[in-house]
Amino acid sequence: MKTSDVTALILLGALWGASFLFMRMGANEFGGMALAGMRAIGAAICSIPLLTRTRLTEMRTHWRDIAIVGIANSALPFVLFSFAAQSLPAGVSAISDAIAPLLVALSGWMLLGEKLNPMQASGLVIGFTGVVWLVAGTVGFGGGTHAMGWAMAACLGANVCYTFGAHYSHRRLRSGVTPLSVATGSQLAAAVLLLPFTVWMWPTRTPGWSAWLAVLGLAALCTSLAYVLFYGLMARVGASRSMVVMFLIPVFGVVWGLVFLHEPVTLAMAGGCIVILLGVALTTGLVRLRRNRGPVPNEVAVEHP
Repeated sequence: MKTSDVTALILLGALWGASFLFMRMGANEFGGMALAGMRAIGAAICSIPLLTRTRLTEMRTHWRDIAIVGIANSALPFVLFSFAAQSLPAGVSAISDAIAPLLVALSGWMLLGEKLNPMQASGLVIGFTGVVWLVAGTVGFGGGTHAMGWAMAACLGANVCYTFGAHYSHRRLRSGVTPLSVATGSQLAAAVLLLPFTVWMWPTRTPGWSAWLAVLGLAALCTSLAYVLFYGLMARVGASRSMVVMFLIPVFGVVWGLVFLHEPVTLAMAGGCIVILLGVALTTGLVRLRRNRGPVPNEVAVEHP
Protein backbone atom coordinates (compact mmCIF):
# COMPACT_ATOMS: atom_id res chain seq x y z
CA MET A 1 0.00 0.00 0.00
CA LYS A 2 1.17 3.52 -0.80
CA THR A 3 1.77 6.05 1.95
CA SER A 4 -1.34 7.96 0.85
CA ASP A 5 -3.44 4.79 1.17
CA VAL A 6 -2.06 4.04 4.64
CA THR A 7 -2.83 7.63 5.64
CA ALA A 8 -6.40 7.30 4.31
CA LEU A 9 -6.81 4.01 6.18
CA ILE A 10 -5.68 5.53 9.49
CA LEU A 11 -7.88 8.59 8.95
CA LEU A 12 -10.85 6.35 8.20
CA GLY A 13 -10.27 4.36 11.38
CA ALA A 14 -10.00 7.59 13.36
CA LEU A 15 -13.24 8.94 11.88
CA TRP A 16 -15.29 5.79 12.39
CA GLY A 17 -13.83 5.41 15.87
CA ALA A 18 -14.82 9.01 16.60
CA SER A 19 -18.42 8.29 15.61
CA PHE A 20 -18.90 6.49 18.94
CA LEU A 21 -17.45 9.48 20.79
CA PHE A 22 -19.83 11.86 19.01
CA MET A 23 -22.82 9.58 19.61
CA ARG A 24 -21.94 9.43 23.29
CA MET A 25 -21.71 13.24 23.38
CA GLY A 26 -25.06 13.85 21.69
CA ALA A 27 -27.28 10.90 22.59
CA ASN A 28 -28.47 12.05 26.00
CA GLU A 29 -29.48 15.53 24.81
CA PHE A 30 -30.98 14.58 21.44
CA GLY A 31 -32.22 11.12 22.32
CA GLY A 32 -31.37 8.09 20.21
CA MET A 33 -33.94 8.62 17.45
CA ALA A 34 -33.41 12.35 16.92
CA LEU A 35 -29.62 11.94 16.95
CA ALA A 36 -29.78 9.17 14.36
CA GLY A 37 -32.15 11.20 12.22
CA MET A 38 -30.00 14.32 12.31
CA ARG A 39 -26.95 12.25 11.42
CA ALA A 40 -28.67 10.76 8.36
CA ILE A 41 -30.18 14.08 7.29
CA GLY A 42 -26.88 15.91 7.71
CA ALA A 43 -24.98 13.21 5.81
CA ALA A 44 -27.54 13.35 2.98
CA ILE A 45 -27.10 17.13 2.72
CA CYS A 46 -23.31 16.76 2.67
CA SER A 47 -23.64 14.15 -0.10
CA ILE A 48 -25.54 16.46 -2.47
CA PRO A 49 -22.34 17.54 -4.31
CA LEU A 50 -21.81 13.86 -5.22
CA LEU A 51 -25.13 13.68 -7.11
CA THR A 52 -23.85 13.63 -10.68
CA ARG A 53 -26.14 12.80 -13.58
CA THR A 54 -24.70 9.29 -13.83
CA ARG A 55 -25.23 8.59 -10.13
CA LEU A 56 -28.77 9.94 -10.24
CA THR A 57 -29.54 7.59 -13.12
CA GLU A 58 -28.07 4.63 -11.23
CA MET A 59 -30.01 5.49 -8.08
CA ARG A 60 -33.25 5.87 -10.03
CA THR A 61 -32.73 2.49 -11.73
CA HIS A 62 -31.83 0.61 -8.53
CA TRP A 63 -33.79 2.67 -6.02
CA ARG A 64 -35.48 -0.27 -4.28
CA ASP A 65 -32.26 -2.15 -3.59
CA ILE A 66 -30.43 1.04 -2.57
CA ALA A 67 -33.28 1.94 -0.20
CA ILE A 68 -33.07 -1.48 1.45
CA VAL A 69 -29.30 -1.06 1.88
CA GLY A 70 -29.93 2.41 3.32
CA ILE A 71 -32.27 0.96 5.93
CA ALA A 72 -29.94 -1.92 6.82
CA ASN A 73 -26.59 -0.13 6.70
CA SER A 74 -27.56 3.35 7.88
CA ALA A 75 -31.03 4.03 9.31
CA LEU A 76 -31.40 1.09 11.70
CA PRO A 77 -27.73 0.93 12.87
CA PHE A 78 -27.72 4.69 13.46
CA VAL A 79 -30.77 4.37 15.70
CA LEU A 80 -29.50 1.30 17.56
CA PHE A 81 -26.00 2.64 18.18
CA SER A 82 -27.40 6.02 19.25
CA PHE A 83 -29.70 4.26 21.70
CA ALA A 84 -26.74 2.25 23.04
CA ALA A 85 -24.68 5.43 23.42
CA GLN A 86 -27.05 6.63 26.13
CA SER A 87 -25.81 3.82 28.40
CA LEU A 88 -22.57 2.36 27.05
CA PRO A 89 -19.12 3.96 27.08
CA ALA A 90 -17.91 4.94 23.62
CA GLY A 91 -15.07 2.42 23.80
CA VAL A 92 -17.37 -0.54 24.47
CA SER A 93 -19.65 0.37 21.55
CA ALA A 94 -16.62 0.74 19.28
CA ILE A 95 -15.28 -2.68 20.27
CA SER A 96 -18.67 -4.31 19.66
CA ASP A 97 -18.63 -2.90 16.13
CA ALA A 98 -15.75 -5.23 15.26
CA ILE A 99 -17.99 -8.31 15.33
CA ALA A 100 -19.66 -7.48 12.00
CA PRO A 101 -17.15 -9.47 9.87
CA LEU A 102 -17.65 -12.46 12.18
CA LEU A 103 -21.41 -12.30 11.67
CA VAL A 104 -20.96 -11.95 7.90
CA ALA A 105 -18.79 -15.07 7.78
CA LEU A 106 -21.08 -17.04 10.11
CA SER A 107 -24.28 -16.15 8.26
CA GLY A 108 -22.62 -16.86 4.92
CA TRP A 109 -21.72 -20.35 6.14
CA MET A 110 -25.05 -21.12 7.85
CA LEU A 111 -27.49 -19.54 5.39
CA LEU A 112 -25.74 -19.20 2.05
CA GLY A 113 -23.61 -22.34 1.93
CA GLU A 114 -20.28 -20.49 1.82
CA LYS A 115 -17.36 -22.66 2.88
CA LEU A 116 -15.07 -21.91 5.81
CA ASN A 117 -11.54 -23.26 6.04
CA PRO A 118 -10.20 -24.41 9.43
CA MET A 119 -8.49 -21.06 10.08
CA GLN A 120 -11.71 -19.13 9.43
CA ALA A 121 -13.71 -21.50 11.62
CA SER A 122 -11.17 -21.07 14.41
CA GLY A 123 -11.42 -17.32 13.98
CA LEU A 124 -15.19 -17.44 14.46
CA VAL A 125 -14.84 -19.41 17.69
CA ILE A 126 -12.12 -17.10 19.01
CA GLY A 127 -13.98 -13.96 17.97
CA PHE A 128 -17.24 -14.92 19.61
CA THR A 129 -15.33 -15.92 22.74
CA GLY A 130 -14.15 -12.32 22.84
CA VAL A 131 -17.74 -11.11 22.39
CA VAL A 132 -18.86 -13.22 25.36
CA TRP A 133 -15.97 -11.83 27.41
CA LEU A 134 -16.88 -8.26 26.48
CA VAL A 135 -20.60 -8.70 27.16
CA ALA A 136 -20.04 -10.51 30.46
CA GLY A 137 -17.67 -7.81 31.63
CA THR A 138 -19.85 -4.93 30.46
CA VAL A 139 -23.29 -5.94 31.72
CA GLY A 140 -23.32 -4.68 35.26
CA PHE A 141 -20.71 -2.05 34.34
CA GLY A 142 -21.24 0.82 36.78
CA GLY A 143 -24.23 -0.88 38.36
CA GLY A 144 -26.55 -0.30 35.39
CA THR A 145 -27.16 -3.95 34.60
CA HIS A 146 -30.55 -3.61 32.92
CA ALA A 147 -29.67 -0.57 30.81
CA MET A 148 -26.29 -2.01 29.86
CA GLY A 149 -27.89 -5.28 28.79
CA TRP A 150 -30.32 -3.56 26.45
CA ALA A 151 -27.55 -1.33 25.10
CA MET A 152 -25.35 -4.35 24.30
CA ALA A 153 -28.35 -5.98 22.61
CA ALA A 154 -28.77 -2.83 20.49
CA CYS A 155 -25.10 -3.01 19.43
CA LEU A 156 -25.58 -6.65 18.44
CA GLY A 157 -28.73 -5.72 16.52
CA ALA A 158 -26.84 -3.00 14.64
CA ASN A 159 -24.20 -5.52 13.57
CA VAL A 160 -26.92 -7.94 12.44
CA CYS A 161 -28.26 -5.12 10.25
CA TYR A 162 -24.78 -4.57 8.80
CA THR A 163 -24.53 -8.29 8.10
CA PHE A 164 -27.80 -8.33 6.15
CA GLY A 165 -26.85 -5.14 4.30
CA ALA A 166 -23.44 -6.52 3.35
CA HIS A 167 -24.85 -9.75 1.91
CA TYR A 168 -27.73 -7.94 0.18
CA SER A 169 -25.58 -5.26 -1.49
CA HIS A 170 -22.96 -7.86 -2.45
CA ARG A 171 -25.57 -9.87 -4.34
CA ARG A 172 -27.94 -7.21 -5.66
CA LEU A 173 -25.72 -4.18 -6.29
CA ARG A 174 -22.46 -5.60 -7.59
CA SER A 175 -23.10 -4.59 -11.19
CA GLY A 176 -24.80 -1.66 -12.86
CA VAL A 177 -24.24 0.73 -9.95
CA THR A 178 -21.08 2.31 -8.56
CA PRO A 179 -20.25 2.10 -4.83
CA LEU A 180 -20.52 5.88 -4.37
CA SER A 181 -24.02 5.80 -5.85
CA VAL A 182 -24.97 3.16 -3.28
CA ALA A 183 -23.39 5.21 -0.46
CA THR A 184 -25.07 8.46 -1.52
CA GLY A 185 -28.43 6.90 -2.29
CA SER A 186 -28.49 4.91 0.94
CA GLN A 187 -27.92 8.07 2.98
CA LEU A 188 -30.75 9.81 1.17
CA ALA A 189 -33.03 6.83 1.82
CA ALA A 190 -32.06 6.77 5.51
CA ALA A 191 -32.73 10.51 5.81
CA VAL A 192 -36.18 10.23 4.24
CA LEU A 193 -37.09 7.29 6.48
CA LEU A 194 -35.90 8.89 9.72
CA LEU A 195 -37.17 12.44 9.07
CA PRO A 196 -40.74 11.96 10.40
CA PHE A 197 -39.49 10.06 13.47
CA THR A 198 -36.93 12.80 14.11
CA VAL A 199 -39.64 15.47 14.08
CA TRP A 200 -41.94 13.36 16.24
CA MET A 201 -39.30 12.57 18.87
CA TRP A 202 -37.49 15.92 18.85
CA PRO A 203 -36.28 16.77 22.40
CA THR A 204 -38.41 19.25 24.33
CA ARG A 205 -35.28 20.97 25.63
CA THR A 206 -32.96 22.50 23.02
CA PRO A 207 -29.65 20.56 22.90
CA GLY A 208 -26.49 22.43 23.85
CA TRP A 209 -23.70 23.48 21.52
CA SER A 210 -21.54 20.43 22.28
CA ALA A 211 -24.38 18.13 21.21
CA TRP A 212 -24.80 20.09 17.97
CA LEU A 213 -21.06 19.84 17.31
CA ALA A 214 -21.37 16.10 17.84
CA VAL A 215 -24.14 15.93 15.21
CA LEU A 216 -22.02 17.94 12.78
CA GLY A 217 -19.06 15.62 13.33
CA LEU A 218 -21.23 12.53 12.89
CA ALA A 219 -22.85 13.72 9.68
CA ALA A 220 -20.05 15.53 7.85
CA LEU A 221 -16.97 13.65 9.03
CA CYS A 222 -17.92 10.18 10.31
CA THR A 223 -20.53 9.48 7.63
CA SER A 224 -20.22 11.59 4.47
CA LEU A 225 -16.42 12.00 4.36
CA ALA A 226 -15.79 8.52 5.77
CA TYR A 227 -17.82 6.80 3.03
CA VAL A 228 -15.91 8.69 0.33
CA LEU A 229 -12.61 7.61 1.90
CA PHE A 230 -13.81 4.01 2.32
CA TYR A 231 -14.98 3.46 -1.24
CA GLY A 232 -11.95 5.25 -2.67
CA LEU A 233 -9.69 3.03 -0.59
CA MET A 234 -11.51 -0.12 -1.72
CA ALA A 235 -11.11 0.92 -5.34
CA ARG A 236 -7.35 1.41 -4.92
CA VAL A 237 -6.29 -1.41 -2.60
CA GLY A 238 -9.20 -3.88 -2.61
CA ALA A 239 -11.69 -4.99 0.02
CA SER A 240 -9.28 -7.32 1.84
CA ARG A 241 -6.77 -4.64 2.73
CA SER A 242 -9.52 -2.11 3.40
CA MET A 243 -10.84 -4.46 6.10
CA VAL A 244 -7.75 -3.60 8.16
CA VAL A 245 -9.82 -0.62 9.30
CA MET A 246 -11.69 -3.08 11.54
CA PHE A 247 -8.59 -3.16 13.74
CA LEU A 248 -8.41 0.61 13.96
CA ILE A 249 -12.03 1.44 14.81
CA PRO A 250 -12.01 -0.14 18.32
CA VAL A 251 -8.58 1.29 19.10
CA PHE A 252 -9.55 4.82 18.14
CA GLY A 253 -12.95 4.44 19.81
CA VAL A 254 -11.30 3.52 23.11
CA VAL A 255 -8.64 6.24 22.77
CA TRP A 256 -11.15 9.01 21.97
CA GLY A 257 -13.35 7.92 24.88
CA LEU A 258 -10.36 7.91 27.22
CA VAL A 259 -8.97 11.28 26.08
CA PHE A 260 -12.17 13.33 25.70
CA LEU A 261 -14.65 11.63 28.03
CA HIS A 262 -12.19 10.18 30.56
CA GLU A 263 -13.70 6.71 30.19
CA PRO A 264 -11.77 3.98 32.01
CA VAL A 265 -10.23 1.11 30.05
CA THR A 266 -11.28 -2.05 31.87
CA LEU A 267 -9.96 -5.59 31.64
CA ALA A 268 -13.19 -6.66 29.88
CA MET A 269 -12.70 -3.95 27.24
CA ALA A 270 -9.01 -4.68 26.65
CA GLY A 271 -9.31 -8.47 26.72
CA GLY A 272 -12.50 -8.60 24.66
CA CYS A 273 -11.02 -6.21 22.08
CA ILE A 274 -7.85 -8.26 21.63
CA VAL A 275 -9.67 -11.58 21.34
CA ILE A 276 -12.34 -10.22 18.97
CA LEU A 277 -9.74 -8.67 16.68
CA LEU A 278 -7.72 -11.89 16.64
CA GLY A 279 -10.86 -13.70 15.56
CA VAL A 280 -11.53 -11.08 12.86
CA ALA A 281 -7.96 -11.45 11.56
CA LEU A 282 -8.33 -15.22 11.21
CA THR A 283 -11.88 -15.14 9.82
CA THR A 284 -11.25 -12.50 7.16
CA GLY A 285 -7.87 -13.92 6.16
CA LEU A 286 -5.98 -10.74 6.98
CA VAL A 287 -3.24 -12.74 8.68
CA ARG A 288 -2.57 -14.47 5.35
CA LEU A 289 -2.59 -11.48 3.00
CA ARG A 290 1.04 -11.89 1.96
CA ARG A 291 0.66 -15.56 1.14
CA ASN A 292 -2.83 -15.46 -0.34
CA ARG A 293 -3.33 -12.64 -2.83
CA GLY A 294 -6.67 -13.93 -4.06
CA PRO A 295 -10.01 -12.93 -2.58
CA VAL A 296 -11.21 -14.51 0.63
CA PRO A 297 -14.04 -16.95 -0.26
CA ASN A 298 -16.73 -15.24 1.79
CA GLU A 299 -15.29 -11.75 1.72
CA VAL A 300 -17.92 -9.04 1.84
CA ALA A 301 -17.17 -5.39 2.47
CA VAL A 302 -18.99 -4.21 5.60
CA GLU A 303 -19.97 -0.57 6.11
CA HIS A 304 -19.70 0.97 9.58
CA PRO A 305 -20.76 4.00 11.46
